[in-house]
Amino acid sequence: METMIKKKCACKKEMIAVYDPYDNSMIGEVVKGTKKDALEAIENAKTGFKISRKMSVYERASVLYKTADIVEKNKEDFAVTIAREGSKTIKEARKEANRCVNTLRISAEESKRLPGETIPFDSFPGGEKRIGYFYRFPIGIILAITPFNDPLNLVAHKLGPAFAAGNSVILKPATVTPLSAIKLAEAFYEAGLPKECLQVITGNGSELVPVLIENDNIRMISFTGGLEAGKEILKIAGIKKIGMELGSNSPVIVWKDADMQLAVESSVSGAFWAAGQNCIGVQRIYVHADIYTEFRDKFVAMTKKYKIGNKMLEDTDMGPMITEKEAERVEKWVKEAVEMGADLLCGGKRKGALMEPTVLENVPENAKIHKDEVFGPTVNLYSVQTLDEAIENANSLPFGLHAAIFTTNINTAFKAAYELDCGGVMINDSTDYRLDSMPFGGTKNSGLGREGIKFLLQEMTESKTICFNRY
Repeated sequence: METMIKKKCACKKEMIAVYDPYDNSMIGEVVKGTKKDALEAIENAKTGFKISRKMSVYERASVLYKTADIVEKNKEDFAVTIAREGSKTIKEARKEANRCVNTLRISAEESKRLPGETIPFDSFPGGEKRIGYFYRFPIGIILAITPFNDPLNLVAHKLGPAFAAGNSVILKPATVTPLSAIKLAEAFYEAGLPKECLQVITGNGSELVPVLIENDNIRMISFTGGLEAGKEILKIAGIKKIGMELGSNSPVIVWKDADMQLAVESSVSGAFWAAGQNCIGVQRIYVHADIYTEFRDKFVAMTKKYKIGNKMLEDTDMGPMITEKEAERVEKWVKEAVEMGADLLCGGKRKGALMEPTVLENVPENAKIHKDEVFGPTVNLYSVQTLDEAIENANSLPFGLHAAIFTTNINTAFKAAYELDCGGVMINDSTDYRLDSMPFGGTKNSGLGREGIKFLLQEMTESKTICFNRY
């Protein structure tokens, strides 16, 4: 099945153009996959699993290490691809390429650490002559569905653990950013991964995804995307493992004893990284009343210094949103909030897909930009009097991926750490911080299960118990 860029396609198939959202220039084309292609991918992946499950741990790790080396050797090329097809500046894209190398190497290391244990069968009467253990084995074909905002490293986060465990994968990258995923697949093939073990299918998700997720040969769906899409997947997935990261509306608490400069710089970066299209990006900031005015003024001043524009220039701080349509949506949300009584402190203007970094205060709780995930370069500021009030407000929405607090008081930090309802609490960091080896996932509507290499590796395997009766 052909899923690569047009120059490699000898057959005549309908193509989908890939555009740079900054200037709308076409940078490539990929095959528009069909239902027939999806079914063919499943058959190929079935063959791939027969191969991958028999690969030794050494062979799996070797492929992962070699793939990491290939990405590292060509990381500037990968970074340019990330930046051109997506929203990240070239500086942001380089960081993603470096993270991808780390993700793959961690996957190689963790492939050697799949735990098993002996079982004390003689701990209950009748088991005196029994001895045994359990080990973990691959589950089969994994369907990996990835988003546009991290088009390389989020793909690596799914492929790395899947191959470390001995599974085969069907990868469906975001329609608007498929090129980075294809380059990574090519790196895997170059590193020695049999092509049957990794099927990349490009095209419209609404046509391809239902065919894949309802098929009983798919044993796990690993999905990163929007809440509504996640709900639709759950409706038709059937009996199979599900892992979902569905975004958030991340809160930050800035307490009165915080390091002001650190809090401002970290929160500005956390709010506007990748044009705010970040599942753990800062969206709500709750600031103690005693320092609110100072924090607000410094935050706005730093935001106003942001240079937006051409992603490929080294001094650009923020590029465009992924499409003009998405920028129009965020612009509409900002205007709605202002009409409802919010105060616009800076930004709010749009030119094409470029949306200015935007700061609001006095945002009503029923405004979309307060209660929903904006996934754009906007942030809301709120004044609070007590820590209980800040934590209650932070927990008030049906999301819970990351939260953060800035404080120099250890008791304040611990109280927030244990009472914030989310998958991760960052202390004296913005919500935007993530280490690729840590468990990653959320509570409430933010998702199901945990990613992070070691933890997703557990999800992508199952235990088998072996018991000997020493008759």
